[in-house]
Amino acid sequence: MSSNAHEEHHGHDHGHDHGHGHDASHGSLKSYVIGFVLSVILTAIPFWLVMGEVIENKAALVAAIMILGAIQIVVHMVYFLHMNTKSEGGWTMMALIFTIVIVAIALAGSLWVMYHLNTNMMPAMSPEMMRNLP
Repeated sequence: MSSNAHEEHHGHDHGHDHGHGHDASHGSLKSYVIGFVLSVILTAIPFWLVMGEVIENKAALVAAIMILGAIQIVVHMVYFLHMNTKSEGGWTMMALIFTIVIVAIALAGSLWVMYHLNTNMMPAMSPEMMRNLP
C-alpha cells in the first residue's frame, strides 16, 4: 500500500498540522520573555504600592491594583495564550470579549463585596459573650 493510499484509506493526513489552525501563532522565545518581564513588573508594582504605602487613599490604591491586575490579564492572554484577531478565524477574539465581560463582573462583584463587608459582618463580640458560647 503506498503512502498516499494509506492516508486516503484511514481518512487523515499525517502532516504537521496536529489540529491547529494555519494562522495559530505559537509565540517565540522573545514574546515569552516580553510576557514574563511584563508579568513580573505588573506584579511588583502593586506589591511596592502596598508595602511602600505610596498611595494614602485606600480607594485609589484598590483602583490602581485592580487596573494593574486587569492589564496583567490582558498581557497573559496576548503573550501566553496567543489570543489575537487572526487566530482560529476570530473565535479567540470572541473568547477575549467573553473573558473581559467575566473579569469585569468578577472585579465589580469583588469591589461590591469588599465595600459592604463591614455592614454584613457579625457584630463585635465582648469577652462576656465569648465565655457564654457553647
